[in-house]
Amino acid sequence: MKKDKIRIGCGAGFSGDRIEPALVLAEQGELDYLVLECLAERTIALAQKRKLQDASKGYDPHLEKRIKSLLPLLVKNQIKLITNMGAANPLAAAHKVIEIAKELNLPIKVAAVTGDDATQWVRNSSTHFTILENGQALNDYEVISINAYMGVEGILEALTADAQVIITGRVSDPSLFLAPMIHEFDWQMDDYDLLGKGTVIGHLLECAGHITGGYFAEPIMKPIEGLATLGHPFADIYADGSAIISKVKGTGGKITLQTTKEQLLYEVINPHEYYTPDVIADFTTVKLEEIGENQVWVTGGTGKTKPSTYKASVGYKAFYLGEGEISYAGFNAVGRAKLAGEVLSQRLKPQFEAFRIDYIGLNAIFREEFSAKMKVEESYLPEVRLRVSGKASTAEEALLIGEEVEALYTNGPAAGGGVRKNVNEVIGIVSILIDRNVLKANVDTLSA
Repeated sequence: MKKDKIRIGCGAGFSGDRIEPALVLAEQGELDYLVLECLAERTIALAQKRKLQDASKGYDPHLEKRIKSLLPLLVKNQIKLITNMGAANPLAAAHKVIEIAKELNLPIKVAAVTGDDATQWVRNSSTHFTILENGQALNDYEVISINAYMGVEGILEALTADAQVIITGRVSDPSLFLAPMIHEFDWQMDDYDLLGKGTVIGHLLECAGHITGGYFAEPIMKPIEGLATLGHPFADIYADGSAIISKVKGTGGKITLQTTKEQLLYEVINPHEYYTPDVIADFTTVKLEEIGENQVWVTGGTGKTKPSTYKASVGYKAFYLGEGEISYAGFNAVGRAKLAGEVLSQRLKPQFEAFRIDYIGLNAIFREEFSAKMKVEESYLPEVRLRVSGKASTAEEALLIGEEVEALYTNGPAAGGGVRKNVNEVIGIVSILIDRNVLKANVDTLSA
């Protein structure tokens, strides 16, 4: 039966988000749907890397912790969960949820939405793919993964199959929220104005604690109370595409016109044409009205036809990053740190691409020019941390940077301490466009 209103909460805005706000929403939010948005561009490339090492992995590493905590509340309160924690392996994630449900003796139906992994299709294709960011050929990259931003289709199929937990791979963030609106309100897939309105709402919710004041907060100009108990948002969404965004009473943070406007503009390059797989949304007609404490009414927004292509994130092996850090404190701390930097530069710089020296506390973010303009008195700084980094083609080469920093313990200058060294294989991200007709969402359902 078609509904007039549904309530959707956002329990996570990225993979490492807190679990408590999602539990509060599931327990006290009186939700119809809970969305956990946990996937970013580099996140899925790293997940693909884990899957290559172990075919049973590749889903979000926090999935088990989240599901064990949430599943009893989802079943008790009859809430449907939609999440992209499947990352590179939604089917394995679905099996893990079933395993947890059986351990907890909870009846559940789980759907895995796949079809976004375009790696093999691209490799087998004769199409010449060009990188959107720089115009280079895709063949110039050592590709790890290619995942297309899919739309609502697979989630809609899972909802029609009455799955209570829906786990996807790479799906456009607003699509996670738009799908239940289409399903519950019986919106038509070519009613682009409604799809545009729903995409606006999904975009406002997708970053979770951002709209409730988290990333917004600044203690002098934009003070927000209760960040330690920050609540995440929910929206009462109506069949006409309007919504009231709020949060659970008693949780920290704040929802205001300011926090809502800041999230509305997040990652929006062209507000007239915000591309998603479902619709090209127009944000310029959105209206926001603060109608009560922690309540913002959202109306407006339109859309036009969906794009003919999917954007796909390409993860590739970029380089190995070697790092070393050491601290200096007390009299002339900056002077000793700079002497150490000179030593390391002489020994290492000719061997490394993009070799960099940072004096953390002095110039690591704003560099020398800003420090000079601010007239930073180096002699007054009681401590500074030297960081040295450089790109390498192998892990063995990158390791040399940390070794040279560690050697400063006895090779001077005086009183350095707290050495840390690290080698990391850096995964780069670029984008290509893929004909949407060559990829199709697939849905597998499992029951406990």
